[in-house]
Amino acid sequence: MRVPAPTATDTATNAATDTATDTAGNAAAVPAAIAWPSAARQAAFEAWAAAIDTPAGLQWSTLAPASADASFRRYLRVQGADGVSYIVMDAPPPQEDVRPFVHVAGLLAAAELHAPRVLAADEAQGFLLLTDLGDELYLDALRDPARADALMRAALQALLRWQLRVPAAVLPPMDEALLRAELALFPEWCVQREFGVTWTAAQQQSWQRVCDLLVASALAQPQVAVHADWMPRNLMVGPPSLGPGILDFQDAMRGPITHDLACLLRDAFISWDEAQELDWAVRWWQQARTAGLPLGPALQDDFGEFWRALEWMGLQRHLRVMGIFCRLKQRDGKPRYAADLPRFMGYATRVAMRYAPLRPLLALLAPLSGQAVGSGFTF
Repeated sequence: MRVPAPTATDTATNAATDTATDTAGNAAAVPAAIAWPSAARQAAFEAWAAAIDTPAGLQWSTLAPASADASFRRYLRVQGADGVSYIVMDAPPPQEDVRPFVHVAGLLAAAELHAPRVLAADEAQGFLLLTDLGDELYLDALRDPARADALMRAALQALLRWQLRVPAAVLPPMDEALLRAELALFPEWCVQREFGVTWTAAQQQSWQRVCDLLVASALAQPQVAVHADWMPRNLMVGPPSLGPGILDFQDAMRGPITHDLACLLRDAFISWDEAQELDWAVRWWQQARTAGLPLGPALQDDFGEFWRALEWMGLQRHLRVMGIFCRLKQRDGKPRYAADLPRFMGYATRVAMRYAPLRPLLALLAPLSGQAVGSGFTF
């Protein structure tokens, strides 16, 4: 997941420079005010920057923060002599591994999808030079009601192209072990660490029954290439002819067909009325059937069953993300993500109220959300 780019005050002091030397013996000025975790990391970057052989004529004195990440990755922007900007990914090992990003970037290039292209790479040290997709995030653009519908329809079409063109067979599986490990983040980091709640044996049994249902539903779905975080913060506004730019795809997997649509419709940072969610979901479903995407008999013929599968998939994701957000706060000192916990509690409560098999989850959520949950719709 990406976080917003720094403000002007964050980069106002980036005037001082160090000097690296490229392979031709020319000085390559690299801003010294860019913070590095260690002198060794800075030296490794400067050596790599000096050695890059591209026709862009990179002007390292222009290097500035572009955005950060919830992980250890960060992104820097550098200008080329050709007037075009480029992105540097700084992903320090052993915390990060850029090889999956490079692999999936190649798949997206072959599929002719709008995504960063890898121009230079030092996979061992975690440095990549990428094409720049601009600086207008979908998340920002969607806050304009006049633009939201057109942008979301473009995102739905791009998702369909992703699912049709990216070969799922070459991606790691979103299997039962992974799904259960993701769900386990919720009781450990959200329930215990964030709220200090200890479940009884009966509550733990209720939780396991809910987990069994969610995992079984996800595994029963047709498998496609899954971005794993197809949300407005990972999409860039692009030219209409190209559609949205796709970011943060290094965790792509082979998984349930509803996963990425659930990510888009029920996002971590922006919410929609359910009528609007249904409108966009129906549009994707109809386009998927027309395009021949493998939905399977149950999801192909009955939108109600498709919507149930999507909601259950979304619930699995939301429980996982609540665990991740609390872990970012409790372990990594990044508390801002936890501010969005009420949104996720709302998503989870709504789905648990609607489906009778999931209702035991309500009693587990209520002490955390601060809301007593009464009767709801059940199916």
